[in-house]
Amino acid sequence: MHPVFAIGLAYVSGSVPAAFLAGRWRGVDLRAHGSGNLGATNVLRVLGPRIGATVFAVDMAKGALPVHFIAPMTALSGNALTVLQVACGAAAILGHARPVSLGFRKGGKGVATACGVFVALAPLQAAVALLTFAAVVGSSGYVSLASISGAVALSVVVGAHLGVRSPLFVVAMLTLAFVLWTHRENIKRLRSGTEYRFSRAGGLGQGTSVAIGAAVLAVAMTLLAMGQR
Repeated sequence: MHPVFAIGLAYVSGSVPAAFLAGRWRGVDLRAHGSGNLGATNVLRVLGPRIGATVFAVDMAKGALPVHFIAPMTALSGNALTVLQVACGAAAILGHARPVSLGFRKGGKGVATACGVFVALAPLQAAVALLTFAAVVGSSGYVSLASISGAVALSVVVGAHLGVRSPLFVVAMLTLAFVLWTHRENIKRLRSGTEYRFSRAGGLGQGTSVAIGAAVLAVAMTLLAMGQR
């Protein structure tokens, strides 16, 4: 497979509008409900934790599959393959944010898809980021704050474990910059105290449910990383 074709397939993979399709299945246009964002968080907010978790898993897969399966189908190896995997991951995130299936209009913010990219590239470091996400969302109820915290943790742990000269550290820092940019309005609302906060009322509450799900996923990814050694 030609590397350019692999990158194109990665973009198409990222363009699968899981949140939009979930909303259509339930007769809801998520662009007109909740935050209006086509991401897993808004699905959780509008359609509930089960559908939200499913969309989150699909969005993660959109990032992981191109990196883990499509890029290695080329004839590249070594550093060249790593560069292609990074390019495929970036293409998948771009597809999620600006999906061709929706006429290049605004999609999601790319957090789950970026997480999937790092699941394939650096599962142990991604697990640390997810545990950070789980701790913050479980204690605060703010998914946006948890997403930013997870991106910061990812950059720190990749730099500490792989070194600041690693290409994955550069990718982690670019991912952090991307997350900060896509959450700039959330940051304003956090500072003004008007950001949406998941309720803890009724059973475990949505925030705690998200935290538990992220923690379980982080443990699974840690086991996967240990099994690859």
